[in-house]
Amino acid sequence: AYHAWCTKNTFTSMLPKDVKDRKNAAAIANAEQGSLDNHLREIKSTERVLPYSDKLFREAAIEWLASTNQPIQAVEHPELQENG
Repeated sequence: AYHAWCTKNTFTSMLPKDVKDRKNAAAIANAEQGSLDNHLREIKSTERVLPYSDKLFREAAIEWLASTNQPIQAVEHPELQENG
């Protein structure tokens, strides 16, 4: 009858056996190793910028010249040599 009354009135039973059972259930739940699955998230990759070098600049310039139908000799232009 007491358990039915507790359920009906949303009351937590304070009988010693019920208290002990709740403590044991809590101890078992706390003893289980948790999971990180809910805390992990995917990190979006960012653009990687290569450090400047004359060699990479020259390769990029030649690639740009070829794709825009410029003469390759433009890489040898004195002003490009000064700025590059």
